[in-house]
Amino acid sequence: MNFFANYVARFNRFLAHFISYHFFGIYFLFKNTAKNSALALHPQSTYSNGSFSLQSHLQAFITDASFQQRYGYVGGYAGQPSATKPLRVMMLGLRGFPDVQGGIETHAEHLAPLLVSLGCDLEVLVRSSYQQSTTGKTWCGVKFTQLWAPDSKAFEAILHTFLGVLYAAIKRPDILHIHAVGPALLTPLARLLGLRVVVTHHGQDYNRQKWGYIARHVLLLGEWVGMRFSNARIVISNGIREIVARKHSMQADLIYNGVVLPNLDVSDDYLTQFGLQKNRYILLVSRLVPEKRHLDLIAAFNTANLDGYKLALVGQSDHPDAYLQTLQDATKANPNIVLTGFQKGDTLRSLYTHAAMFVLPSSHEGLSISLLEALSFGLPVIASDIPANLEIGMKPNCYFELGNVKQIEQLLHEHTAQSISPETKMHARAWINSHYNWKTIAEKTIKAYHSAF
Repeated sequence: MNFFANYVARFNRFLAHFISYHFFGIYFLFKNTAKNSALALHPQSTYSNGSFSLQSHLQAFITDASFQQRYGYVGGYAGQPSATKPLRVMMLGLRGFPDVQGGIETHAEHLAPLLVSLGCDLEVLVRSSYQQSTTGKTWCGVKFTQLWAPDSKAFEAILHTFLGVLYAAIKRPDILHIHAVGPALLTPLARLLGLRVVVTHHGQDYNRQKWGYIARHVLLLGEWVGMRFSNARIVISNGIREIVARKHSMQADLIYNGVVLPNLDVSDDYLTQFGLQKNRYILLVSRLVPEKRHLDLIAAFNTANLDGYKLALVGQSDHPDAYLQTLQDATKANPNIVLTGFQKGDTLRSLYTHAAMFVLPSSHEGLSISLLEALSFGLPVIASDIPANLEIGMKPNCYFELGNVKQIEQLLHEHTAQSISPETKMHARAWINSHYNWKTIAEKTIKAYHSAF
């Protein structure tokens, strides 16, 4: 008991010192970094006449052979090595990659190797409990450093980021790239330690249903300090850029999430393990968290009573909770609902390729990579009418009112009754590839890095 009491006392002293040190000098830093700059906002051009509009010269997504083998990309790209000293970049704020569930993790998995190919010396600080030992210390030119993080929904990200900032202060990278508004809470500390910081705002995490009052306001503070004290800011959607301009009077670089143009030549044999048949199931790929609104889709699927169709929910929960139990109970009540767990590689590619349609009923998104991926496979897609989904600009009949189960049911009937032509699928794939290309995203990210100097 004495040992435990001493441990708690030491932790409390550490926390008090950390808070004092972290926020000491914020006023002075704010004076030097906060700029009330007016931001001219330009809405994204979307489909013309409610349909896909193709550019005259579509550039296919291209990458090197190792990427092509892993993802089934069409084409090949070999990054041009830089003739100058490499830009030393350190990434922080994500669990790890490759093959780690999460939108930010998928974002980094695709972006990081391309940054290396364009001349960056990139080190990613990952959470030891998530990073697979088989990945090793390097992957596609990306260096990994594993740092401890507690197995706690509330403290995992912030404590790992704190350790990461201290590590970065020792290693002195040219750029510390922090992902998400939660880890961005440590931006002032990084600046006080003399680091140049770029923050990517991936979405309003404080709106996620899993957070309580205190956590929500901590995340709001993370957004406030991350946007105001960073040397440069990146946002992944125009909606987020407008929030940054309106709430913080700061300018941010708009760099969308991306997709790859996948090879559709993948067997449907992978489906048999889940009891699914080609073109006879509806797909949702996401983490199993409340803001993805799986229960809305399940309710609509149950009442739609689609003959011969199943519902495949791909993903897993970060931490076992009541929501996961609710989903498991729903699958027991209806054998046509399948929880596949987290999937990757050819299995995930097969699930996308052979689905009848994709549904995203979520209440919160930054810019959904799974939605972009579904479009890259040429799938018919319906999604909730939240701003991030509307920004992609699909046809009006591809959206439903958030939480409106009846509308979801109606659209399930409409889309499963229609067959999509190969030409329509090709146009969808070409459009999404031309607008959300990872190579272009990597080039814009490097420009954002240079703007931080």
